Amino acid sequence: MGKTKGRYEEILEWMYTRIPMYQRQGKAAYKSDLATTEALDACMGHPHRSFRSVHIGGTNGKGSVSHILASVLQEAGYKTGLYTSPHLKDFRERIRVNGRMVEKEYVVSFIERHHEDIDRLKPSFFEMTVAMAFEYFRHASVDVAVLEVGMGGRLDSTNIVDPDLSVITNISLDHTQFLGNTKGEIAREKAGIIKAGKPVVVGETDPQTAPVFRQRADEKRSRLYFADHNRQIVRRYKMEANNTCYDVFGRGQVLYQHLCTDLMGSYQSKNMLTAIRTFEILRELGYNLNEQHLRKGISQVAFATGFMGRWMILQRNPVIIFDTAHNQAGLDENIRELKNIARGQLHFVLSFVNDKQLDDILGLFPASANYYFTKATIPRALDEKKLARWAAKYGLKGRTYPECRAALESARQNADPGDLIYAGGSTFLVSDLM
Repeated sequence: MGKTKGRYEEILEWMYTRIPMYQRQGKAAYKSDLATTEALDACMGHPHRSFRSVHIGGTNGKGSVSHILASVLQEAGYKTGLYTSPHLKDFRERIRVNGRMVEKEYVVSFIERHHEDIDRLKPSFFEMTVAMAFEYFRHASVDVAVLEVGMGGRLDSTNIVDPDLSVITNISLDHTQFLGNTKGEIAREKAGIIKAGKPVVVGETDPQTAPVFRQRADEKRSRLYFADHNRQIVRRYKMEANNTCYDVFGRGQVLYQHLCTDLMGSYQSKNMLTAIRTFEILRELGYNLNEQHLRKGISQVAFATGFMGRWMILQRNPVIIFDTAHNQAGLDENIRELKNIARGQLHFVLSFVNDKQLDDILGLFPASANYYFTKATIPRALDEKKLARWAAKYGLKGRTYPECRAALESARQNADPGDLIYAGGSTFLVSDLM
């Protein structure tokens, strides 16, 4: 693998074409055990053993909670690694230290040093990027790493760590072909990140999943905390403002007042409560954290960590919002929020992947809105004409666009200044539009 001027771009092309990538190929890139991850980890000398970690899984919200927590830890003075997936614009978004992306030179160096092991072990794209992240965090001498689970938990490549604390945000139906067809079955996979003797925070108390978490925590002798137990969070949001503020109550008392954040979207209320409870447990575990760290960290999540893609308000008059929500629970929350804040006509620029259960999703959208059906530039993207035919069964009408930028531009041209344009349905649509 010789040196060239465009070495980083060459390495990226090698990774994307030679290594199976779930985001692009779907089931063909999925691994059903940790054998390859463990073998690759052994080749590198088990780098994850050199730093403390917090492990964050769940169906929705795990990316938000990961970034919130990383921002708080950074504010407290911890050198903080952050591993998340997928990326939106730049591969290096997946691996950050104190908000800064891994250097291009390190990505090149990693592949050049390990390409023979990669060729021999044939890891998936996700397995390889987890290994890269762990080795980079060791190289950077991080104090603690916040690690977002990719899919599930029990068999996820990140699950070789022994974290100080595990977090499970919530459970809803997504990736059912891999994780199970009921909330209980999915919860059992997610609960696989609960480690022996280590506490776990669960974001939402759900009668279908709470018994699963209690059983797993009992088996592992782990202290279990439900973030919403005896806690309430009240959101104070104005469409014109650039932040959202919260008050948190517990047992009739104000615990935190006027916590303001740069993260938008009604769904962030649950994520904020989960992150706050996690902050409190970490403090009990001996982390040097105080309320000022919490306030400052929460106030600048996007700035401190480079967080993108969640309820991003790109412009006003008309308002344009991008969001990466892509399953029933996430889209349901967003659509209800859109109906609440819309003052004019709603316009939806939509794309989905071809293995998504759309019958559970398309019925959520209002028939009165205007639709622009398109597809992201990945092999798994659902053909826009098929999407339009599927949507028509639910009374959703609009035009089709093979290129997503053309779809957004058409929505812009058709929208009046008081209208609202929402682009979403797929992380990859947001990636393309950004």
